[in-house]
Amino acid sequence: MTSASLVKRMAAWVYEGLLLFALSALTGLIFSVATNSTNAFTHHLALSLVLFVVIGIYFSWFWSKGQTLAMKTWRIKITDMAGKPISIRLAAVRYVLSWLWFAPALVALSFMQLTKENLSAVFLGWIFLYILLAWTHPSTQFLHDRLAGTRLVNVN
Repeated sequence: MTSASLVKRMAAWVYEGLLLFALSALTGLIFSVATNSTNAFTHHLALSLVLFVVIGIYFSWFWSKGQTLAMKTWRIKITDMAGKPISIRLAAVRYVLSWLWFAPALVALSFMQLTKENLSAVFLGWIFLYILLAWTHPSTQFLHDRLAGTRLVNVN
């Protein structure tokens, strides 16, 4: 796979972020109404857990169908290593493993006393390193795909 394919996957990732923003806003609104929350911090942990589950359902469902909307737009498909569609179970495993994009940096940052600028630099540095690991790997697949036994392929 070429570095152009990696750039294409990153563009899909940005588009996916816009879709997730809308999904998260809607979920947050429904959660706030359901819990009668008047303050965003009232049920912060519960809302975080609900968002994790809702986003997990979103990705697991669409990945088990082959593509999310962003992946369709950028003509990318997810398969197992044999090129076959993935099960909803494997999609859920991939979702949990995909948190490798963020979790290590978030855990490290929770133990550090940093300014907002330094927090951003560390977080973005980890994201850059994660992308670099895929770019330099012979398969150019992200770590979570290699661990899950999935891969992203271009659709012609």
